[in-house]
Amino acid sequence: MTVSSALLSFAVIAGLLTIVPGLDTALVLRSAISRSRGYAFATALGINTGALIWGIAAAVGASALLAASETAYRILTLAGAAYMVWLGASMLWKTFRRAPGAPTSSATAATVPPTTRGDLLRAWLTGAGTNLLNPKVGVFYLAMIPQFIPTGVSPMLMGALLAGVHNVLGLAWFTLIILGTGFAARWLKNARSAKIIDRITGTVLIGFGIKLAAQPH
Repeated sequence: MTVSSALLSFAVIAGLLTIVPGLDTALVLRSAISRSRGYAFATALGINTGALIWGIAAAVGASALLAASETAYRILTLAGAAYMVWLGASMLWKTFRRAPGAPTSSATAATVPPTTRGDLLRAWLTGAGTNLLNPKVGVFYLAMIPQFIPTGVSPMLMGALLAGVHNVLGLAWFTLIILGTGFAARWLKNARSAKIIDRITGTVLIGFGIKLAAQPH
């Protein structure tokens, strides 16, 4: 297997997995609808950063500890589950609060505050944290990446290249979602739609967290 054939084969698998709706897609979609394009892209970059770290770790064997140690896996699983439940619960809580004097009409456009550098950092941290605290991502890379490392090639370099391919595909998919949301902003960016999206995303996060915590190693 050559480097080029390994990258091409991995790209096919990663591409199919990228377009399957999941937690990452829900987070980016929610960010694009309720915040701004910049916020959504920062979330997407955070998700890709987490994937890149997992990819390199799996290639050099660091993720082997995760697969071999039930205790390490369980600790990371519970930490990830707690983070996702907290994040989802925060989203749900905000949708049931109404600022004093806020209009009650469902047709009122949602007020989107200007995106600051601090907001972008928080969006990036949310995306990165969601991926890094999800052991399923690490297990996926651990199972897949070693199969695509040609003989004689640096595992760290190849892991970075393979994760990079996944990142490029993921960013392309997220870009389509973000730009598509922009075209539909007239219908999506209103108070009622924003609440619905937040409630759906929050419920997905809580459900995923509970499922993650309940699953055995």
